Amino acid sequence: MYSIRLWTVRHARFFERAYRIFEPLIVKLQPILSSIGYQRAEKPVSMVEKISKGLLFDCKMCGQCILSSTGMSCPMNCPKSLRNGPCGGVRANGNCEVKPEMRCVWVEAWDGSQKMKGDDKIHVVQLPVDHSQKGSSSWLRIARNTSNPTSDHNDVKEWN
Repeated sequence: MYSIRLWTVRHARFFERAYRIFEPLIVKLQPILSSIGYQRAEKPVSMVEKISKGLLFDCKMCGQCILSSTGMSCPMNCPKSLRNGPCGGVRANGNCEVKPEMRCVWVEAWDGSQKMKGDDKIHVVQLPVDHSQKGSSSWLRIARNTSNPTSDHNDVKEWN
């Protein structure tokens, strides 16, 4: 998984383009998802999301994905689960202080963001993780936010 995660960050621009195609498709499915019911769609959609994003990004299914803001590097892979940049313990070689064999997630995020068109998104301060959303589909959250932008589920609209 780790080597695939590094590969996706190196190809962040490609995945950013893929998401630009994928997001409108999710939004167009909103009427269908709404008629089925988001509660009913949650399990199958989150399973597909978990498999695909787990393989490519080593996704932890926090339910509040910000991959497009972090250079396609999932901040939940940080041993300290830091959501807004490195801890200050990054080693001189760019590796993590907690897991010295692993490159810092935020060093990877910076590298990935520099390859992306929206490279300034990495400077946006992210909200803390709402652990009550763990395991839920952020893809469904996009569709739900499209139909009701003032809903309780209104959170960061990123690669979800």
